Amino acid sequence: MTATSNKENLQFQTEVNQLLHLMIHSLYSNKEIFLRELISNGSDACDKLRFEAIGNDSLYETDSELRVEVEFDAAAGTITVRDNGIGMNRDEVVTNIGTIAKSGTKEFLSKLTGDEKKDSHMIGQFGVGFYASFIVADKVTLTTRRAGDAASEGVRWESDAQSGYSLEQVEKATRGTEIVLHLKEDEKLLADGWRLRNIIRQYSDHIPLPVNMRKTEAGEIKDEWETVNKANALWTRAKSEVTDEEYQEFYKHVSHDWEDALAWSHNRVEGKYEYTSLLYLPSKAPFDMFDRDNTHGLKLYVQRVFIMEDKEFKLMPRYLRFVRGVLDSNDLPLNVSREILQGNKIIENMKNASVKKVIGLLENMIANEPDKYQKFWKEFGKVLKEGPGEDFSNREQIAKLLRFSSTLDDSAEQTVSLPDYMARMKEGQDKIYYITADSHTAAKNSPHLEVFRKKGIEVLLLSDRVDEWLVQHLMEFEGKSLQSVAKGQLDLSALESEEDKQAQEKVEAEAKNMVEHIKTALGEKVGDVRVSHRLTTSPSCIVLNDHDMALYMQQLMKQAGHEMPDTKPALEINPTHPLLKRMEAETDDERFGEWSSILLDQAILAEGGQLDDPAGFVNRLNKLMLAMG
Repeated sequence: MTATSNKENLQFQTEVNQLLHLMIHSLYSNKEIFLRELISNGSDACDKLRFEAIGNDSLYETDSELRVEVEFDAAAGTITVRDNGIGMNRDEVVTNIGTIAKSGTKEFLSKLTGDEKKDSHMIGQFGVGFYASFIVADKVTLTTRRAGDAASEGVRWESDAQSGYSLEQVEKATRGTEIVLHLKEDEKLLADGWRLRNIIRQYSDHIPLPVNMRKTEAGEIKDEWETVNKANALWTRAKSEVTDEEYQEFYKHVSHDWEDALAWSHNRVEGKYEYTSLLYLPSKAPFDMFDRDNTHGLKLYVQRVFIMEDKEFKLMPRYLRFVRGVLDSNDLPLNVSREILQGNKIIENMKNASVKKVIGLLENMIANEPDKYQKFWKEFGKVLKEGPGEDFSNREQIAKLLRFSSTLDDSAEQTVSLPDYMARMKEGQDKIYYITADSHTAAKNSPHLEVFRKKGIEVLLLSDRVDEWLVQHLMEFEGKSLQSVAKGQLDLSALESEEDKQAQEKVEAEAKNMVEHIKTALGEKVGDVRVSHRLTTSPSCIVLNDHDMALYMQQLMKQAGHEMPDTKPALEINPTHPLLKRMEAETDDERFGEWSSILLDQAILAEGGQLDDPAGFVNRLNKLMLAMG
């Protein structure tokens, strides 16, 4: 676009229209937060300019006092919020305003329920703060210019949230962004100096740069500006001086979340390295928590100067990607670069200490607020389960934080910790038993659990997708190995009586010929056939090798296009089952082979696997059913 180009009218993306409709019609209980969102965006823009200007101070353009300004015109029914931050060029306006350039937008919209009251709370998870403007305005005009660009390269964006938006190139003498809200008729009372000041002090007092308004004397608005907020970095204040309400409002500023934080940890570290950390645990998981490209995280400051987002320097490990907050170092240079951050001892020290602070915060919650921890676990438990595979040095501590379902009550709610499990272990039990499946129902109904239920041995029921990853890396806990009940040879001899052992040996001896017969009939389809120690009521089950991936996970990996090695599971049979008794009496080898194949196919289906020849399974089953009739 050239400096002489005309106004261009464009349409929103479909997703933007849906979000705007939700913003406008799902009215929030407190509309005043629109101002907090706009001031937060202005503060972020100033932070970004301060960082870019470290290497290029010409970006300040003779105006180095960064600030946000709020004005109003009661007669016109407008509120104006402007900043002298980094600003935007045309492409950035289109990316950040004209479209919602966020991965997972459609996924977010698919989760909307249609209940406007419930859906309104999800907006905060999506983080579309600018669009909060349309809660109170029926038209918004945004004028911006990126620092360093010519005055002629300003951009004006305007929308009524109904008919798309317009874009035009305009003259803008100053850098930064100005947003004019044309208030709805029933919202024009917001254009009031006293009310706006109260809103700023309530929601933006913690913003670490001035939020200015024009002075008012005897009802007359003066040309002189005054700072309305405290304008100091909240994290630099002593904990005793900060109220819970201030911590919560700062959380909403730094995270762009509209929900309160669940908990936080504020610490100042002195000694070899000096830095301050203010770390928050959100109360709700963001909708894109499992998007590996999401941009949330901590913000790094050096001597209260914003440097960069955590996505660029990975201060928090992936399994703690839900943590929000700031880290402010006194030891790093202001012109710190990504290269300097790589392998930097100061950064490593801050990272390790911050991880321990978060773990300590969770441990304290377990000890003193278990209900709150359970709320945390429901939101972030699946992510925390990635920890043992990512953080070897803290593996044992992370393991104590994990929660699972178990056969103790078969509930789908994950409330059982590993210490809980160990406290209930049977005398002589030397393993922590678990089973993985693609659903809680499949796990609790697995035939592999039969002998464990009979003997009253608790088994952890793992049905989250991450659980297969977890058990590959968490192989023991406090000296007890974790053992899948569906893999490898099962040895419960330490928990069995002499009579149980003799009875099992007798069954194995009597079934020896049938085992060989089935093994011959199945041939290369299985790795082995043996009498089961697991089964008490089911006729058969398949057992994988110790290091094989569960069948349902193998299937998922194949569907995702990954090559998987061929696995030949063992088929375990229960010779006391009536079906096996029927097979024992079968004299026709062909029919015996069909029975054997059905036993195997049923066992594969019970484990969440897929049959190579489902039509063949149906045909064999129909044939045998007709023969029995």
